[in-house]
Amino acid sequence: MSSFKPCEILTLPAEMTTHQHHYNQMVIGLNGQTEFDIGGSGCLLGPGQGCLVASEQDHAFGGLGRNSILVVNLPPLVTSWLPDGDERLSGLFDQPRYFQLPPQARQLVSALSQEISSQPEDELLGQACAHTLMCALQRHMAFAQARPRRPQLNMDLIDDYIRLHLHRKITVTQLAGCVFLGESQFHQLFKEQTGLSPYQYVLKQRLAEACRLLVFSQHSLADIAQRCGFSSQSLFTQVFSRHHNVSPARYRKLHA
Repeated sequence: MSSFKPCEILTLPAEMTTHQHHYNQMVIGLNGQTEFDIGGSGCLLGPGQGCLVASEQDHAFGGLGRNSILVVNLPPLVTSWLPDGDERLSGLFDQPRYFQLPPQARQLVSALSQEISSQPEDELLGQACAHTLMCALQRHMAFAQARPRRPQLNMDLIDDYIRLHLHRKITVTQLAGCVFLGESQFHQLFKEQTGLSPYQYVLKQRLAEACRLLVFSQHSLADIAQRCGFSSQSLFTQVFSRHHNVSPARYRKLHA
């Protein structure tokens, strides 16, 4: 009997591990945080966030504290249990993708995860859950790609992602994955909708959080710099002073 599991729930160790496999894979965060790097594109995954890993693609992964993820494994002969599998999966795994599920999809993931946890060895149940999850993901991604000519970005999803990852580097690719768009299309729509580039918008969020911490916390400047995603206190001071015409230390004295 094959040991291949269509769906499984795993806890990742803290040590980063690198490997590849001969099948496509979807990973969705359930609890805590996990770190993934797919072909040099890295991201932290929280609950309701996920990634798509293509077959034969090198990827690294590790857990941050207590965590759990839902893994959907798609065998080479996926059409044996996924109707219209080739058509549904076409394009999903052509490049590393990170995504954030909408609320209704997160509810579906939660319900199916409970079923999988209760019957981890039930292969038929695993296939049914994997089928449902892939259909749901494909539908949401197809819906995003088939929007009208002037779609509106879901800024709530983008803001949630930025808040969760504010202490790390945030790329345009990762932000685009939140709303199921390619990088170039996302960049154009983002600029039209906000009047800022993604970089400028993220920097604005970093500085806003820095202002909040300077006024309402006792964290050191070095700690605030780290929490807001600046590589050093000196860079934080330089950028903050340029945008606010006052140093972080002076800002704290004026507003505390």
